[in-house]
Amino acid sequence: MNWSTLGSVLFDMDWLFLVGTAAFSVSGYLIGVKKRFDLLGVLIVAILTAIGGGVVRDVLLNRVPVVFQDASPVSTIIATLGAAWLLSLHKSWNARMHKIFVLADSTGLIAFSLAGAQVGISYGLNLFGVLCVGFITAVGGGVLRDMLVNDVPFILDRDFYGTVAILMAGLLYAAHALGYAGNSTLWTLFALGLGIRLLAHWRDFRLPTV
Repeated sequence: MNWSTLGSVLFDMDWLFLVGTAAFSVSGYLIGVKKRFDLLGVLIVAILTAIGGGVVRDVLLNRVPVVFQDASPVSTIIATLGAAWLLSLHKSWNARMHKIFVLADSTGLIAFSLAGAQVGISYGLNLFGVLCVGFITAVGGGVLRDMLVNDVPFILDRDFYGTVAILMAGLLYAAHALGYAGNSTLWTLFALGLGIRLLAHWRDFRLPTV
């Protein structure tokens, strides 16, 4: 891959990271609404969901978390929560809110699994390392959120939640190894992952229980 192509892919990764940040902000916001938290509680849950996975990833990689250096994640969270408030997503939890939550949480999951995997690839990690970093980035914020609100984390019992994150990280690693790591591949994987996640939720696909 030449430098111009690499720069273009990293630019798209920045956008994908912001898409994931916005999506997880909404999912955390809606969980706070569902739990009937006050304003501060909703903000804490939303912010934790949006940045938790990335912070854990960066600590694991021994680097200063991106959110402490770059203003764009915090700006994205503030703008997203402001829009959620203006759209009255805080009014009540109902079937419509549940659908919005599933779409937002699924979008964040796939976006962060790919963005996290790209970070692992840029650090020269092997396949196992890339899978771990992609997985942690994707599910870390949600796990912290669920533990905070005393729910069972989605990765333990929900429809292909963590499995899809691992799959997408693995596919991105394979694409890089085969020389197909362009923007079209990135967005194709994003669409594929989101489709799989939503289909799994709709059809209630699950891994076998022990």
